[in-house]
Amino acid sequence: MIDQREGLTKEQQDARDKKYNDYVEQVTPAHNLALNMLKAFVLGGIICVYGQLVVNVAMNQFGLDQQQAAYWCNLILILTSVLLTGFNIYPSLANWGGAGALVPITGFANGVCSSAIEFKKEGQVFGIGCQIFRIAGPVVLYGIFSSWCLGLIYWVFTLFR
Repeated sequence: MIDQREGLTKEQQDARDKKYNDYVEQVTPAHNLALNMLKAFVLGGIICVYGQLVVNVAMNQFGLDQQQAAYWCNLILILTSVLLTGFNIYPSLANWGGAGALVPITGFANGVCSSAIEFKKEGQVFGIGCQIFRIAGPVVLYGIFSSWCLGLIYWVFTLFR
């Protein structure tokens, strides 16, 4: 049987499909799930240890209480992420550590900062102003929406107590 669109026989189509599938298999990188999980764990752990170090220094060296130290920790983690993004170091860390770099607050700061850097050339309003939440916007949207859904579920369950 001949395919009317391409003028190929069934055997030619099968040969073409096999050649294409072999090509896709050849160029698709192989991922080692265990290694990727280990890298994410290590990098996420390093970020968390850095955050805990900031909290400990803030409490012990500067005499701040737990809540104030946590505020400073968030501020310093965001600042560090923005600086590393500005110097093009954070994308390399995220490429290596995957979700270990993208899940914490540092990943959110990286997403906002990288958009600002990318669209800076288009100006303050139409570049940075319009595009800064290009990556972070869906995170905010779905974070708020999922919180609303979980709050609704919680409210329904409290009605039947």
